[in-house]
Amino acid sequence: MSDNVKVDRIQTGMRIEKRLVKVLKALAEYLDISLGDLIEGIVLHAFEGKSPFNEETVGKINEIKKIYNLDLDASHSHKLTEGMT
Repeated sequence: MSDNVKVDRIQTGMRIEKRLVKVLKALAEYLDISLGDLIEGIVLHAFEGKSPFNEETVGKINEIKKIYNLDLDASHSHKLTEGMT
């Protein structure tokens, strides 16, 4: 018996902060999963109030954030505005 759950996926055109996308893509590559799978996992964990990452993965995220100069954190949530690049 398989634990897989069949779902219907759609293409979305959401806009996300540039450095955040770079970190997410690098993390997905590190975890050997697609970017979509990573985001789905993060959201499903968040909906249950659970952390999606173990201590080791959080450490890797912090390393990747340094590479891409991502200095944003949860305190910036819902406060980001579009700017000139």
